[in-house]
Amino acid sequence: MILQTPVVTTDPAESRTNADVVFDAALRQRLATNLANLDVRQHPLDGRRHAAVGIVVLDSDADDHGHDDTEIDRIRDLSGIPGIDDAAAAGALTGKVTGTAGGAAILLTRRGSNMSAHARQWALPGGRIDDGETPLEAALREIHEEVGLDLDESSLLGRLDDYPTRSGYVISPFVFWAGDSAEPVANPDEVASIHRISIRELARDDSPRFVDIPESSKPVIQVPVGGDLIHAPTGAVMYQFRAVAYDGDMIRVDEFEQPVFAWK
Repeated sequence: MILQTPVVTTDPAESRTNADVVFDAALRQRLATNLANLDVRQHPLDGRRHAAVGIVVLDSDADDHGHDDTEIDRIRDLSGIPGIDDAAAAGALTGKVTGTAGGAAILLTRRGSNMSAHARQWALPGGRIDDGETPLEAALREIHEEVGLDLDESSLLGRLDDYPTRSGYVISPFVFWAGDSAEPVANPDEVASIHRISIRELARDDSPRFVDIPESSKPVIQVPVGGDLIHAPTGAVMYQFRAVAYDGDMIRVDEFEQPVFAWK
């Protein structure tokens, strides 16, 4: 049983500075305390498949982890990205997350080009829940399989709201604390690259963005990271992590929309 403790609040201006967030015991307590105060919203499957993802919080160094050397041949037609309606806006998107590490961070992966669904898209470590598994067990297994980290239930800080996807899944996100010595290694069968995205980057003044699309009455959420835009479901989970766990704002994201290219 998790005891309900007061929400740790922060001045909005403080959480949007250019300073790196220190990876220490105080941050761990702050994240766990705020997550404990979220009344987690769970969605029935209603014929959808159940998946789990992990937000892994770990330390990062701007020099050691701030590079993105992946060769990019534009993973999708830029015209499919909502809100990108001119050449200048499109040209600002490099598809890379160079320069986004430094201080406390979360793991973000770029899916392999060989994946049958959502190849080369941004993702959190995770996948479908196997028969007999709990969502938490699945998240831990997927983290080990995709990025080589051996975490256990003692690493759990809390969980976020389920996110139902257009492609027929209900995703249950869990937040984990990795130790100082955590060194993720990409499984080449599933992951093209691993990146440490600082909490500072998640708290950018221009994040998140909301864009209207004709195909839905709900706004598409976009989380700017480096030279790219992270969309739901990954972007929605990342935003709720920052808003709830770090800022102490009990916001919901399950009603935010995905771009049409992610509906399949």
